Amino acid sequence: MPLPVVAIIGRPNVGKSTIVNRLAGGKDAIVHDQPGVTRDRTYRRAYWCDREFTVVDTGGLVFDDDTEFLPLIREQAMAALAEASAAIFVVDGQTGPTAGDEEIAEWLRTQKVPILLAVNKCESPDQGITQAVQFWELGLGEPYPVSGIHGNGTGELLDRLITYLPPIDEVDETEEIKVAIVGRPNVGKSSLLNAFVGESRAIVSPISGTTRDAIDTVIQHKDKQFRLIDTAGIRKKKNVEYGPEFFGINRAFKAIRRADVVLLVIDALDGVTEQDQKLAGRIEEEGRACVIVVNKWDAVEKDSYTIYDHQEDLKSRLNFIDWAEGIFVSAQTGQRVEKILDLVEVAAAEHKRRVSTAVINEVIEEALRWHSPPVSRQGKQGKLYYGTQVASEPPTIVLFVNSPERFNDNYRRYIQSQFRKQLGFKGTPLRLLWRGKKSREIESGSKNRATRV
Repeated sequence: MPLPVVAIIGRPNVGKSTIVNRLAGGKDAIVHDQPGVTRDRTYRRAYWCDREFTVVDTGGLVFDDDTEFLPLIREQAMAALAEASAAIFVVDGQTGPTAGDEEIAEWLRTQKVPILLAVNKCESPDQGITQAVQFWELGLGEPYPVSGIHGNGTGELLDRLITYLPPIDEVDETEEIKVAIVGRPNVGKSSLLNAFVGESRAIVSPISGTTRDAIDTVIQHKDKQFRLIDTAGIRKKKNVEYGPEFFGINRAFKAIRRADVVLLVIDALDGVTEQDQKLAGRIEEEGRACVIVVNKWDAVEKDSYTIYDHQEDLKSRLNFIDWAEGIFVSAQTGQRVEKILDLVEVAAAEHKRRVSTAVINEVIEEALRWHSPPVSRQGKQGKLYYGTQVASEPPTIVLFVNSPERFNDNYRRYIQSQFRKQLGFKGTPLRLLWRGKKSREIESGSKNRATRV
């Protein structure tokens, strides 16, 4: 990463994610009164004075328990510390030092990274000093009383922190393609992220709901930079209870909105499900470019017809996003994973593409020659005058006609298919807006343009 990294370390439920939200601004890290909400390491940009750095939120450290995700959380925390220029060890000022804090402190004293001790939940400035004093016994230097909720004491902590960070002369602001990885639980989204990165960036487990936060990772592929956003598995709304999963799904929907391209990951063994169709509809409604990734292809028993059967299933069940490219991969073996980013690059370019008015009208003239607008029962025919692109991301074209009501759905689909046939727009939605305009207004506009010429 181009910026210095600051790792946030501590046992469960001491308020690490609240501290991250305070340092980085906003409320992107999930905060919930329940241990083990954060599991993977998540990266956020932060600023203090004239310095910029990356804050890494990590899961709660527990050394004497190897149940469920705890060993994997330790691996993630250790990986964060290994790349950090400094670390902030967060403890709970209301409970005082615990055996878990002492274990973590003993481990941190063996590390070469500078450690700052933040005593969180010191909401009262007067009592905060008293709460912090008892943490001198951890042997990590001065304890700083802070409140992640209210911001008390964070200024003093940050003043000290930036003395440990290496100077950055200029931050590389390379344009990047934002890619959200979405899908149902357990379809292999985190495995796919790890396959892209080439390391265990996200925890992978057969237990549904392992990923909760939206995890941002920046990678380089050929000459392009990609920001990959791993998201929580999205289940049916009726099955989701209020809590970490609820917040994680909301983060996933936000990730779709901020992405340039969405990877819709589908389990090859399950095929396209109703929930996959709903997610595809959400992507189309948000106007995001899309690549359909059919994962676990290595686990499918194949014959000479298998690939065609699966392609037909995709085509029929996801026909409303038939503009999206599909690819069959295995995150487990790495089969065709790199080719996904090539498709993403094409989809992102088409999503941002603009076409001149002259070219759009050439397509319209050609379409009208092959198929005239329909005639109503009253004998009135629709007239399509001209079109122009008014927006990108997604490409949006306004078509000026005499009366939008005279163009039925079949003809509208025909015009859209002609635009795709002639201009491409592969991998992105295409919006057509039909606007009524009287013929005399068209003629008046033509005369005005002629006069100006």
